[in-house]
Amino acid sequence: MKLLIAAFFSASLAFVQPSMAQSTSTRTDGTSSIQLIPQPVEVTPQTGQFRLTKASTITYDGQAAESVAGQLAQFLNRSTGFTLRPRAGKAGSVHLQINAQPNETLGREGYTLNVTPKGVTISANQPAGLFYGMQSLLQLFPKEIENPNVASAVWAAPAVRITDYPRFGWRGIMLDVSRNFFTKEDVKQYIDQMARYKFNTFHWHLTDDNGWRIEIKSLPKLTQVGAWRVARSGHFGDRAEPKPGEPTPVGGFYTQDDIREIVRYAQERNVTIVPEIDVPGHSMAALAAYPELSCTKQQVSVNPGTPFSEWYGNGTFRMKVENTLNPSDEKVYEFLDKVFTEVAQLFPNQYIHVGGDECYKGYWANDPGCQALMKKLGIRHVEDLQGYFMNRVEKILTAKGKKLLGWDEILEGGISPGATVMSWRGVKGGIEAAEMGHDVVMTPTTFAYLDYVQGEPTIDPPIYANLRLKKCYGFEPVPAGVDAKHILGGQGNLWTEQIPTLRHAQYMTWPRGWALAEVYWSPAAAKNWDRFVSRMESHFERADQAGIRVSRAIYDPIIRTRQNGEKLMLEMETEVPGIELRYSFDDTMPDMLSSQYTQPIELPDGPITLRVQPYRNGQPIGHFITLPRTALQQRLNKAMGMF
Repeated sequence: MKLLIAAFFSASLAFVQPSMAQSTSTRTDGTSSIQLIPQPVEVTPQTGQFRLTKASTITYDGQAAESVAGQLAQFLNRSTGFTLRPRAGKAGSVHLQINAQPNETLGREGYTLNVTPKGVTISANQPAGLFYGMQSLLQLFPKEIENPNVASAVWAAPAVRITDYPRFGWRGIMLDVSRNFFTKEDVKQYIDQMARYKFNTFHWHLTDDNGWRIEIKSLPKLTQVGAWRVARSGHFGDRAEPKPGEPTPVGGFYTQDDIREIVRYAQERNVTIVPEIDVPGHSMAALAAYPELSCTKQQVSVNPGTPFSEWYGNGTFRMKVENTLNPSDEKVYEFLDKVFTEVAQLFPNQYIHVGGDECYKGYWANDPGCQALMKKLGIRHVEDLQGYFMNRVEKILTAKGKKLLGWDEILEGGISPGATVMSWRGVKGGIEAAEMGHDVVMTPTTFAYLDYVQGEPTIDPPIYANLRLKKCYGFEPVPAGVDAKHILGGQGNLWTEQIPTLRHAQYMTWPRGWALAEVYWSPAAAKNWDRFVSRMESHFERADQAGIRVSRAIYDPIIRTRQNGEKLMLEMETEVPGIELRYSFDDTMPDMLSSQYTQPIELPDGPITLRVQPYRNGQPIGHFITLPRTALQQRLNKAMGMF
């Protein structure tokens, strides 16, 4: 994989600048007819358009192309109402072919797409490339092509030549199904939506304090007990503790047959699934089933979202309830060997993610067995026991033909050179790991955490941090001075404490996931915020057709306050060009004729309320925002670090 990614990166630099001529091909309404996400390496618009009709034909050259041709026909037939049937051959209106002589520039996932008035040809070295060429072709058709039901449209695609291949080999999204369980069909839909934007890795967070979601036949209590919790409503993290003997109806898990089915489904869409079994911390659901694996041996419950930890603002914390496996107990490693034996058999990819993050070591420090182990190993600091634990886990995985992957805390205490690191606490851990020779997946909170608030904080459900779309789009996965060969790529992470449904998961993922798709696929030189916004807005319409819920928080203004002598100053900005901010302080509802924000404003004294409505082209857009003076003052205090 390292050699492949290095080749992709070198090839992307070989292009001085990808063609940005998309904007020269326009529809009758004056907007660009080529609005692809992610931005291809090279796009050359041509004259005319290709019309798909019920008389069109789909052909494929070679058995390797047959599956993609079938998927293309299925997708086209769904919304057009046609009955296109792919067949082997070369003379179809839409033709898919595997290159007889591989094109080294394209690699495994690249493709060429040639659309003319006479027909469409997609060429690639491998089926994965044909699949991604198909995604680009579908995006060229009218938005109604996304409709799951038969729709009415002129099924025309603009003539164009595209040469395209990814910058990175790892382009992922993580879905946490422990905090809230997502059904098998939910997971399939999420994988479908990822694949449409050329993501190729689905990181499946299967275990945590709030639920164990994968059947382990040799350890049946993991799902009999660990997959279920008491019913609770309200904000996750503020819920009431379970009561003795209280029923546990909330939860669910995937049988091993479910896992195999989802793995096959993902493979058909060129998505690799990386499972995560989070250890040694985040193990409360496992300890609810097998409390003897903890230090205290006390019975715990699967956590329903109670405040079970105290965080001190500097990255340190204390657990009120034990959620950590005992690294000094050999039964723990026997347990893990059973777990990873069955996990390894279910997932054919080379990696198993073992977590390693946020491991509280206070219970280890007070445990006689851990103290004896530290003495035996010559370890002075309890933190170093994590290195011992992770090395034991890595040996288990290696024996099963798998590679260890973990969050950047696995660097603490030392890991083998073969371990791969996910850098989540910013990019610092990734830089350190790459300098040590480890492969790295960049997924920092600062750019890639999709559970963070994405717009005005008083509108979106509250969580501990903000991440605007423009910042996602500005992510550069290869830090300055780091050897790019060690950066496998990156991914967005969707933790689901506050996300109980697939619809809300979609809302939190898109459009920030579209921005990350472009970060991980497109050449760095191709990135242009204004052009991305234009393409993104066309994909809003496509998502509406598909019935996929997306966030339009990008239209929310960014509202800040600062002190100017004795006065409080208001500053507002927008991410989208052409947005006007109309506001009031006098308890009137702002409209198109209200004051327009153009520069910082001195806030009037007194108990005023700011009301803001974004407008574009004379029409309201985005959320209406109301902030009393106390909230504006709090923003100043927060910016100054006063709370």
